[in-house]
Amino acid sequence: MTDHTKLVERNKLVKKEKKRLDKIFVDITENKRKLVEGLIIQASRLRVLLDEMWIDISEHGDYELFSQSEKLDAYERERPIAKQYNSRDQAYQRVIKQLVDLLPEEKQEEAEEYLESDLL
Repeated sequence: MTDHTKLVERNKLVKKEKKRLDKIFVDITENKRKLVEGLIIQASRLRVLLDEMWIDISEHGDYELFSQSEKLDAYERERPIAKQYNSRDQAYQRVIKQLVDLLPEEKQEEAEEYLESDLL
């Protein structure tokens, strides 16, 4: 798959995720909408990247054998993608928390439950 094809497919997934999040966070007040739009786009991008990274980690694991040189024994180290996954997952969780906190109080628990059920 070419880089262009990957980008087109990724953008389709981001758009689909954005629509899903727009439905969940529809009850955020209009005066907060510009802030929300950026957060939803960022959350959508992060979710798509996390899904892609999860596939790689599932197929290749969190750790790899690594050696500084041919003369030294190899040791297990965390793969860079696993570190990136953890970092991006934290960023995603923070963005989602911000979005949930912007909802009216009576809608927050409902949104949290929906988001959690979607991940299972």
